[in-house]
Amino acid sequence: MSFPSLRRVGLTGSIGAGKSTVAALLRERGLTVLDADEQARLVTQDPDVLALLDVRFPGVVVGGTLDRAALAARVFGDPAALTDLNAITHPRVRERMAELEAQAVARGEQTVVQDVPLLFEGRLHAQMDAVIVVDAPLPLRVRRVMDRSGLTEAEVLARDARQLPADQKRQRATVVIDNSGDHAHLEAQVDAALRQLGLDG
Repeated sequence: MSFPSLRRVGLTGSIGAGKSTVAALLRERGLTVLDADEQARLVTQDPDVLALLDVRFPGVVVGGTLDRAALAARVFGDPAALTDLNAITHPRVRERMAELEAQAVARGEQTVVQDVPLLFEGRLHAQMDAVIVVDAPLPLRVRRVMDRSGLTEAEVLARDARQLPADQKRQRATVVIDNSGDHAHLEAQVDAALRQLGLDG
């Protein structure tokens, strides 16, 4: 589905960079932010999707609910399993994102932000008019994820290693938001990014 009048801004960043915090700040500033992770969670509550997942990954659906930790453990480090999971979920997530875009256009909005963790890895950046990358030094990102998730340092580093390296994301970005300081510093970075993109009006 194509909306020629709609400007798409991609939002991404490495694990622990603070992308969700930036998404919240963009919403506060009146922008519509479509969250791919949220749509993926909704997709995996669909009984039809759960049935497909249960066939491909026996044991990950318990009592009609997806055991996300069990599914993550099953696909992590197994490219074939991950490919199968993506084949089940990604088309449905893209469909939901397109529906939300259509609703934004119907409301008369001219810009939407697509919050997509694997924007570059999924080659979705090619569909964006601009890309915001949120970044922070690796030790800080690792500590944040450890604090919020209970993962070990080795587990966080393993997940980070499976994403496009942060320096390559920065190179491909239209705008980089540095989230290595306090909240006021981050807000200033977000406002500067919106000015650079002409979205501060």
